[in-house]
Amino acid sequence: MTTDGGTHRKRIGFLSFGHWQPVPGSQTRTAADALLQTIELAVAAEELGIDGAYVRVHHFARQLASPFPLLSAIAARTSRIEIGTGVIDMRYEHPLYMAEEAAAADLISGGRLQLGVSRGSPETALRGYESFGYVPAEGQSDADMARAHTELFRAAIDGAGVARANPRMTGSDAPLAIQPLSPGLPERIWWGSGTRATARWTAEQGMNLMSSTLLSEDTGVPFDELQAEQIELYRQAWRDAGWEREPRVSVSRSVIPLTTDLDRAYFGGREDERHDQVGMLEGVRARFGKSYTGEPDVIAEELSKDAAVAAADTVLLTVPNQLGVEYNAQLLENIARHVAPAFGWSPAG
Repeated sequence: MTTDGGTHRKRIGFLSFGHWQPVPGSQTRTAADALLQTIELAVAAEELGIDGAYVRVHHFARQLASPFPLLSAIAARTSRIEIGTGVIDMRYEHPLYMAEEAAAADLISGGRLQLGVSRGSPETALRGYESFGYVPAEGQSDADMARAHTELFRAAIDGAGVARANPRMTGSDAPLAIQPLSPGLPERIWWGSGTRATARWTAEQGMNLMSSTLLSEDTGVPFDELQAEQIELYRQAWRDAGWEREPRVSVSRSVIPLTTDLDRAYFGGREDERHDQVGMLEGVRARFGKSYTGEPDVIAEELSKDAAVAAADTVLLTVPNQLGVEYNAQLLENIARHVAPAFGWSPAG
C-alpha cells in the first residue's frame, strides 16, 4: 500500500503547456522548437527515472495543440515513460477520428498512453469549437457536448460498432468498430475534474481522475484540503459504483527548487505565488493552488504535508518549457533528487 490510499506506486511526471514565443529570453521561439524540445525533455526525463511526460492542449494559441503526433514521436524515442495529456478539450474533438489516433499512439508506445480529457478550460477563441464544426445541439451546453463526444470516443476505443457495414463489400450490414483497437486503452482514460460534483461523475463513468492546480469552487479551506476532499469523494463514488479495478488519481503542482543563482534570478522573490489565490473564472469563484518555490529542503517538507499530493498516486509537475531542455531537465533532476522522495516517490526501475 502507498500513501495515496490505493495500491499504485507513487509516480511523478512533467506537464508542459508547450508555450512558444519569439521574445527575448525564450529558448522556445517557434512551434517546431516547442514540439522537438518536448520530445527531448521526455527522453531526458526517462533517463532520470521520471514516470511520465504529459502535454496540455490548447487551440488558437502559441501552445501545443495536436497531441497525437507528438506523443507518438515521444513513444518512438522512449521505452518506459508514460505519455499523456492533461487535458484534451473534448469540445473540439471528432470522437471517432480521435479514437483511431489514440489507439495508434497507444500501440506505438506499447500501451503507455494515459489520456486526460475534459470539457476544457477558457480558450483565446470565442466558442472556438464552432470553427472546428462542433455546435451544441438545441438545449445542450458546450459541457454537455464535451461529455457526449467523450461517451462516443470511449465506446469506440472499447470496440463498439459505430458504423454500418456495406453489404456489397462485407456481405453483412453488421456494425463495424474503428480500427485499430488497442487493448487496455479504455482503462487509461482520465477526466479532468474541477469540482467535487464532477469528481463523483468521473467515478460513476469509470474514468481515472485528473485534478489540476485550479478548482472552480471554493469552500474557504486550503486548496490541498479541498482537493483531498474531492479525491476522497471520487474514491467513495468509485467504490459505490462497484468497479473492480483500482483507479488512478493525479494532481498538478508547480515545484521550483532554487539551487542556483539562475534559479533565483528566474523564480526568486515570488512570495505572492506561495499562497492559494481565489478569483473569478467564467463567472464562478475558483481557488488556485500555490506554487512550491524555494530551497529544496523547505519545499520538500511543505509537499510532504500537502494532503492532495499524499492522496494521489501521480503528481504532474508543470515546467517552464520556454527555458529550454537543459534547464528543465536539471529542474526535474533536482526535484527527483531533493524533493519528490519526501512525498513517497522513488525512481522507476
